[in-house]
Amino acid sequence: MFVWQKVLFVYLLNLLINKTVTIPVEKGIIRSKSIIVDATHTLSRSNPFLAIEVLRERSKLLRKTVYTFDEQFKEHMPEKNTVNDLEKDLVYCKELEKRIENDPSINSIPAVKEN
Repeated sequence: MFVWQKVLFVYLLNLLINKTVTIPVEKGIIRSKSIIVDATHTLSRSNPFLAIEVLRERSKLLRKTVYTFDEQFKEHMPEKNTVNDLEKDLVYCKELEKRIENDPSINSIPAVKEN
């Protein structure tokens, strides 16, 4: 989904919620001046991520975590995939995982294990 589509969706959702709440307030059914709306599931269903986006975001997070503990580990990282090809990103992620697992000083860090 493009950014403008997400913004439009959130705007329309807010407009619908606003109108839905305004009518009962005008009729005296709702007397409160504040309302809490949990749209977690609505937004999560409307903003699905592509598999390649998830892989790239998680591998980026893993690399950042590793670099916070060992800046020199950049030399051991595999070359990032620059092509929009899911298979190549999978190969990159597997290679990244393998290189981190093979280094006992890095793979024993809880933050790295978690990511």
